[in-house]
Amino acid sequence: MLGQSLKQTQQQTLSPRQIQLMQLMQLPVMELEQRIKEELESNPTLEEARPEDLPSERGESENDGGSEDKFDMEEDYFRQYLEDDPGSYQNSGSSEDDYEAPGSYTADESTFFEHLEAQLANLEFNTPVERLIARQIIGNLDDDGYLQRTPSAIADDLLINHHLDVTTKQVLEVLTIVQELEPAGLAARDLRECLLLQLNQKVDNGEDLDDMAFADLVLAQRIIRDHFESFSKKHYDKLRDRLGVDEDELRDALGEILRLNPKPASGLTGAAGGRAARVVVPDFLLTEQEGEFRLTLTARNAPDLKINDHYQEMLAEYRRKQKEAGKLSVAQKQAAGFIRQNIESANWFIEAIQQRQQTLYSVMHAILRYQEAFFRTGDLKALRPMILKDIAAVTELDISTISRVVNSKFIQTDFGTHSLREFFSEGMTNQEGEEVSTTQIKNVLREIIENEDKRKPLADGKLQKALAEAGYDIARRTVAKYREQLGLPVARLRKVL
Repeated sequence: MLGQSLKQTQQQTLSPRQIQLMQLMQLPVMELEQRIKEELESNPTLEEARPEDLPSERGESENDGGSEDKFDMEEDYFRQYLEDDPGSYQNSGSSEDDYEAPGSYTADESTFFEHLEAQLANLEFNTPVERLIARQIIGNLDDDGYLQRTPSAIADDLLINHHLDVTTKQVLEVLTIVQELEPAGLAARDLRECLLLQLNQKVDNGEDLDDMAFADLVLAQRIIRDHFESFSKKHYDKLRDRLGVDEDELRDALGEILRLNPKPASGLTGAAGGRAARVVVPDFLLTEQEGEFRLTLTARNAPDLKINDHYQEMLAEYRRKQKEAGKLSVAQKQAAGFIRQNIESANWFIEAIQQRQQTLYSVMHAILRYQEAFFRTGDLKALRPMILKDIAAVTELDISTISRVVNSKFIQTDFGTHSLREFFSEGMTNQEGEEVSTTQIKNVLREIIENEDKRKPLADGKLQKALAEAGYDIARRTVAKYREQLGLPVARLRKVL
């Protein structure tokens, strides 16, 4: 039988401010700047502090009573929220699947879309409709310069967004025009078309080449146009038989193909479609002076904010009037309530930014102590095995908190700018009984592959033996896993003539 019953339960919910605190903790510096800008624009009582204002005035607000206890309570909620997060870091504490190849980072400035728009402006189209189709096509290019939507889908988009009824044939006709823009290979729908567009352009402009160089281009054109599958699988014997050429002729033709750009947009700054390229700004600056480390947060990551003096004086004046007259008018109550609410919000935001700074510094300081050998030498082989759990134990923060703190964060050192993710890796014991990081093993694997005979590249089984000879005894499937994480193809695809 169905019945009704009452049940009392306790459930913790997050307030909007607790959610904001969580979000602030994981923001990279560029997004943090934008978030602070939005807060400054929306809250008139919050302002950037001048040098002479720092920092004592923050603690003199009449709202300061109990603010520290209140903030500690919100931090407890924040930690509890993160501990309840169902993310994978809770289970493994490992960042193995998030491996990032070590290296420095650069920033892009202009946009690919603007580059193409400038070229379109110099083209003559038969109708305004064709120009609109062309803009729709370049708007659907990805960051590598490939067209991600089908011509029929582009026609549908034009109908929905611009009430323009065009045929797939019209889109294809305009696509051939767009594919003539620079860089060559632009707006291709797959790799084969991208390479073929570049070769076609070279052949069309090859009247100044000698006969041998032109013959190499024509042969390369035939390979991509008629035998792309055999080329992509590196079945060179089949290519020689089908094309009726010797090994030298095939090698010269393949050399022409290897000089092509499989990602035509990569030579230009900015992302396709006008999206701004990612700008990497370090969150930390690390220098070594006379054997001592100096770790600081960048100024953009540690803004100085304060409560506007004028609004504090206004609120104090309203309180004085209330005390003297016994009450305030409706307008005065509304004004005082508005100011008090915004000052409380500004105080919380300032404290949240400070808490973010303290947490970031605590985590980075723990990483610095754990990976001191690397930060002194810049040698990737000096990296110790380190997982999120190790840093969580030192900082007494939850593993998922560490994960969020290191995500999209960078440090500038004397040896370049590095992602914090680079310093996390699992470990194993080598044949000498020493504990080494998986990052070190991957670097050794990369060196073995870079120095192999490209005519006879090493299969994963032979790579396993080479690693064992270097002192790293790991399974073949682990070798394959590390090779894939390094972005290196199988032996057959690394072969060259």
